[in-house]
Amino acid sequence: MSGAVVFGMCGVAVVGLGLYSLITNPHPLRKIIAFNLVGSGAFLIFGAVARRSATTAFSGDPAPRALVITGIVVAFSATALAVALLLRLFDAAGSATLGADAQSSTADDASGR
Repeated sequence: MSGAVVFGMCGVAVVGLGLYSLITNPHPLRKIIAFNLVGSGAFLIFGAVARRSATTAFSGDPAPRALVITGIVVAFSATALAVALLLRLFDAAGSATLGADAQSSTADDASGR
């Protein structure tokens, strides 16, 4: 197996781990981190594709590399925005949970648990 195939398989594993975590974790901060895992896995797959198409004379296709660099910048700014919105939610509501999680925690408080 070449290095590009190993990196590609690791990228697929990271995307799978991120999707599993995105589905199973109800907390919004954990969902943000899981979404970043999915993006990182996609960047790793793009890098593997760029490296796999490389020949001995060239270092690879520059288009996937440019997409990865642009994607990293966009993912960083989207993560910063999501965390800022989560902090605003916490300041406004006093809790960082959404929907049914907030209702079940208030029901637990009312019952004395």
